[in-house]
Amino acid sequence: MRLQWIPIAVVLAVVTPSVAQATPPNVPPADAAADRLAALTVTAESNAATYDRTLFPHWITISGACNTREEVLKRDGTNVVVNSSCTAVSGSWHSPYDGAVWTAASDVDIDHMVPLAEAWASGAWAWTTARRQAFANDLSGPQLWAVTDNVNQSKSDRDPAEWQPSLAAFLCTYARAWIQVKYDYDLSTDPAEKSALQTMLTTC
Repeated sequence: MRLQWIPIAVVLAVVTPSVAQATPPNVPPADAAADRLAALTVTAESNAATYDRTLFPHWITISGACNTREEVLKRDGTNVVVNSSCTAVSGSWHSPYDGAVWTAASDVDIDHMVPLAEAWASGAWAWTTARRQAFANDLSGPQLWAVTDNVNQSKSDRDPAEWQPSLAAFLCTYARAWIQVKYDYDLSTDPAEKSALQTMLTTC
């Protein structure tokens, strides 16, 4: 029997199957989201001029060689294979914002549902660095989403009054997730943002 040498990168690869179109955890039902939206403090944004992205440390190491970005790629992808450095070398990712499917991790960004600059102006300016780090790397709630890179860049730091996903079928989930993140972190909402979220919830 002839032995075949296998490259070490393949030996070390870890296959991580996942469910297609995976959804981050703890997206509330529409009625709960509406209640939580009503509970948010409504006020104008503040301190926007003092925002600095470096005040939200990310991506941090989560387990072994894997950082937060890599953990989301594994969680939300299908048949994801990573190498010994936890870099995704194959798999597929469905972007819920636009419905696109990507087979290269380089085409996928990890979006903060509530952008870091938006969080800053909604109350995170008063947080400790540790709390901002927890927010920027939160895997326990619906804050981090694997999406098409240029869609994420188009969204930038805009709230739902200024930007919404192009996929109409996702507006309900987007609003519910956004509200949950703001509720979890006791962040405020401005009047236009709240109105947009209320409209989005009517699509549920």
